[in-house]
Amino acid sequence: MTNAVPTVKLLINGEFVESKTTQWRDVVNPATQEVLARVPFATAEEMNAAVAAASEAFKTWRKTPIGVRARIFLKYQQLIRENIKELAAILTAEQGKTLPDAEGDVFRGLEVVEHAANIGTLQMGELANNVATGVDTYTLLQPLGVCAGITPFNFPAMIPLWMFPMAIACGNTFVLKPSEQDPMVTMRLVELALEAGIPKGVLNVIHGGVDAVNLLCDHPDIKAVSFVGSTKVGTHVYNRASLNGKRAQCMMGAKNHCIVLPDANKQQTLNNLLGASFGAAGQRCMALPVVILVGEAQKWLPELVEKARALKVNAGHEAGTDVGPVVSCSALDRINGLIAKGVEEGATLVLDGRNPTVPGYEKGNFVGPTIFTDVTPQMSIYQEEIFGPVLGVMNAANLDEAIAIINANPNGNGTALFTSSGAAARRFQEDIDVGQVGINVPIPVPVPLFSFSGSRASKLGDLGPYGKQVILFYTQTKTVTERWFEDDETGVLNTTITLK
Repeated sequence: MTNAVPTVKLLINGEFVESKTTQWRDVVNPATQEVLARVPFATAEEMNAAVAAASEAFKTWRKTPIGVRARIFLKYQQLIRENIKELAAILTAEQGKTLPDAEGDVFRGLEVVEHAANIGTLQMGELANNVATGVDTYTLLQPLGVCAGITPFNFPAMIPLWMFPMAIACGNTFVLKPSEQDPMVTMRLVELALEAGIPKGVLNVIHGGVDAVNLLCDHPDIKAVSFVGSTKVGTHVYNRASLNGKRAQCMMGAKNHCIVLPDANKQQTLNNLLGASFGAAGQRCMALPVVILVGEAQKWLPELVEKARALKVNAGHEAGTDVGPVVSCSALDRINGLIAKGVEEGATLVLDGRNPTVPGYEKGNFVGPTIFTDVTPQMSIYQEEIFGPVLGVMNAANLDEAIAIINANPNGNGTALFTSSGAAARRFQEDIDVGQVGINVPIPVPVPLFSFSGSRASKLGDLGPYGKQVILFYTQTKTVTERWFEDDETGVLNTTITLK
């Protein structure tokens, strides 16, 4: 390890500390292969210290007035706004997104921070007066204790901001494990959170791989685990955390579909498909890797291909870039391998984005927009989440046939329909078995007033990661039934409440 390369720190009990581990991983710029930093795989002692700090801090933080908690997040959202350009630049360097995409990543997390500042109304209980004579019942939404979050590489700003602000605003303390591939923007957000006034021990950060994940799932002091990432790891997290008596919330893999009806606005639809399929290099769990063209809309394919061919592939910080690099060399190899598999299995490769020429960035992890036709549900490129700028085109004779294709897929994260028919849109939203539905909206991720609501194989756990549902996830409902006696009333042995 050389002194020239900075190291990513742990955050334990309010202090940024150097790990004593012997296991490190490089954080690499995916456009240049430059090593930006080294991230530690924390030792068990360090991870346990982070949980212990959170446990100790919970004793006082849980009793902190709700207005004090809210004001911290009012300050925090201000600091994020003031530093959004810096945050986006860090994110682009380590993850590869274009600068506009990176700013969008930060902004969608910022919206959840703003929602956390409204905790005073979100965490209110309910009261029923006179449920019996002289008896009232009310509920309290009380914090759980230490909560943990495990976040993915593709949204290193947004997903952490989905997690720790809401948990902490509810009165919990938190241990965060960012992706080891791109933790730098997350750590800058954590620095700003401390600057906003989060007390020591309330927010802690560890780094690592499977050992860190398992410790968070196993540790007896952790009460809830939130995860966003792959289906394989998410299933492991959910099962392991649940077996250890914890609440678990896992948003996992997807294979989102878009249906295009021939009455849709053609240019708006094609432009939306480009952004949803190839934006962020396809590395979104809510991307649209499958489009189903219905009837006459099948004739739009040549124009879609030409528009995709015109997209600019370049480093994310370069002006005018439409598609930046994917996050790692291994991700690039996997994407290219699946493209080859698609050809082998009989799909027609109408636009091949492999090995694009990107002057000045010859070592970058680039793959350009790629389009397959003649895709069937049995093919690997349909069954697997490619997580790259690869679009599979399927055809259907009518809306019912297209809906049947989507409902037969095991995943239920997001879907979209493009049409000008209100009747078709209503039938679609009624009959489709997917958690998040867009009508002429390609990526229907709801704003924090609502909850992220993926379903079926895309989600384990009943409650979404933000919005009203997450308040229930991060709190325990306590029901109080109370009765007060006048001074001159006499007690009786029978204390049964009789409802009249």
